[in-house]
Amino acid sequence: MKTLNKKQTNEILNILEVMFPDAKAELVHTNPFELLIATILSAQTTDVRVNIVTEDLFKEVKTPEDYIKMGEEELAERIRSIGFFNTKSRNIIATCHRLIDEYGGEVPGNMEDLVTLPGVGRKTANVVLSVAFGVPAIAVDTHVFRVTNRLGIVAEKDVVATEEALMKKIDKNRWSKAHHLFIFLGRYMCKARRPECERCDLSEICMKRI
Repeated sequence: MKTLNKKQTNEILNILEVMFPDAKAELVHTNPFELLIATILSAQTTDVRVNIVTEDLFKEVKTPEDYIKMGEEELAERIRSIGFFNTKSRNIIATCHRLIDEYGGEVPGNMEDLVTLPGVGRKTANVVLSVAFGVPAIAVDTHVFRVTNRLGIVAEKDVVATEEALMKKIDKNRWSKAHHLFIFLGRYMCKARRPECERCDLSEICMKRI
């Protein structure tokens, strides 16, 4: 399937910057560790729900040692309203142990180390790298995967291939911003079940592909 070229892709980003001038990370955090925890919690859960849970959680537990002291069962209870809370609790405690044992209690600032942490895949690692450390990255979640394939920027069957294709189509200095723009488009307009095409400035691009 023919996809949009680099110039067309960057033109789409220009339009998205007008549509969503305030596009940014919506997980509330104050440091890389909080962002890491919040992003692990956000898997298959909305950022809104995560922020509700972490508002109180982050006031009480601030370091990997605090989470280990709290323990897996209590943490699971505290995050019970989030999907897969038992698995996420287990991963967070295991990640905290790893951070203390191998990284001096600090969140590593590179992909190779981040993806070794329990509960951290490429998407989570890219979010942390981009938002917390300012490293150019494109984190491909369900929104990014959906809208970039719908628009015809890419034509890929999985998130890793989509990430690789997007990095070729988008200038590196726009990677991180593009990630947030695509998320906002998918979250607030180009929704999975009922996309609001009638109010989208990119609808003609999609219609040409149908």
